[in-house]
Amino acid sequence: MTTSTDTTQRGNAPQPGGTRKNSLTAGQMPRWTWIAVAVGALVLAAGLTSLLGGGSFSWTGWLIFAAVLYIVGMYVTTYVIENKRRATDGIWRNLVWSAFILALIPLISVIWTVFANGLPTLLANPQLLWTDMDGVTGADDISTQNEGASLQGGFLHGLAGTLMITLMATIISVPIGLLTSIYLVEYSRGGWFSRSIVFFVDVMTGIPSIVAGLFAFALVELFITTFIGESPRHVQMIKMGLTAAIALSVLMIPVVVRSTEEMLRVVPNELREASYALGVRKWRTIFKVVLPTAMSGIASGITLAIARVTGETAPILVTAGYAAATNWNPFGEWMTALPVFIYRQLMNPTAPAAGMPSADRAWAAALVLIVIVMLLNLAARIIAKAFAPKNSGR
Repeated sequence: MTTSTDTTQRGNAPQPGGTRKNSLTAGQMPRWTWIAVAVGALVLAAGLTSLLGGGSFSWTGWLIFAAVLYIVGMYVTTYVIENKRRATDGIWRNLVWSAFILALIPLISVIWTVFANGLPTLLANPQLLWTDMDGVTGADDISTQNEGASLQGGFLHGLAGTLMITLMATIISVPIGLLTSIYLVEYSRGGWFSRSIVFFVDVMTGIPSIVAGLFAFALVELFITTFIGESPRHVQMIKMGLTAAIALSVLMIPVVVRSTEEMLRVVPNELREASYALGVRKWRTIFKVVLPTAMSGIASGITLAIARVTGETAPILVTAGYAAATNWNPFGEWMTALPVFIYRQLMNPTAPAAGMPSADRAWAAALVLIVIVMLLNLAARIIAKAFAPKNSGR
């Protein structure tokens, strides 16, 4: 009779050749398998690319062929060595990673292109940050391109316009969005009015930005022509920073409403009930208990909404116009934002016969705009972490 001890000893006995077979690792691929498959896919893809390209080599085609061959090769290898279940799991994991890398390529490409074109110009001409285009003519750009003169002008007026318009839009949007969310979560009973608000918020989320600009223009035009006058001078007053801020607020409000509403719904009802049990009024419970608890998500949502509208071009172009000089007053005269400045420099160069200086200014302004948006997203994460509820562990 064979005992379990004898069976175990025979199972762990040395195999011919001096190797020991481990039943726990049997049927598993070595860790270097994916490297071997990747090298083989790269080599085979290089041959296919050269063969199908008629002697010319395409880096894009090579990477695409290599990715496809790697996914297929890993599936076949896993199926042969292990089993079908692990092979299916591996092919889906590789497809997910491929989709992630595919989505990452355009982002990296955009950031690299903007930095490669804008950073040298900004380092060589830091005065772009504190000068505007007032007084800069086509002769200056022609002299810069043909004679090597220093680059004239800058985008201070675009920075000032972006700052003032975004600040005004935030002042308009945050109270409206915050109070709307409080009503939907804390006061509404699911009636027709709250359902209508949710419906219109969803509609506002999907409207094109140019429609928001036209709405703000028509709204300010109606107000000015009704209460101030209809003369050409009064009609010129429509285009200003406040009109652009109203247009951006139309785009910001649904984002603030949605993000704040989700954060308020996450707050446990036990906190509200505990406050009510102590005799605290509802409005005070909301402002002293609910809002501080959800402040992390609310602050990050507001910051992301600001970053979302900072790069808008069409509504500002319609509502604020374009000015070569710096204007810090959002309630009068035309105002320029960074996206509009970039668009105008590329589409209407200061000197059509010498477009390189205008393109350099546009790339430098695009770099500054991307940095601003990145800083806003970073600020959203810092704010979310700073306002997150702290666990008072003992």
